Amino acid sequence: MNPIKAIRERLGVTQAELAQGMNCSQSNVSFYEKGQTVPPQAAKALIAFAAEREQVVTFDQIYADSTQPAA
Repeated sequence: MNPIKAIRERLGVTQAELAQGMNCSQSNVSFYEKGQTVPPQAAKALIAFAAEREQVVTFDQIYADSTQPAA
């Protein structure tokens, strides 16, 4: 599974909710879930969004190789 999708599902939010929290469009989130590289600024926004929900998300998780099993 794509790491961004896995993180979003763990947070229990929709693509639209994640996009709002990251200050980007829902289509951006969709592109990230389809494998487009997440820009560092968007990764920082995702980490902050997760922290607001008392979840820990790291750069390593965001940029994980989606061909590897999730930890």
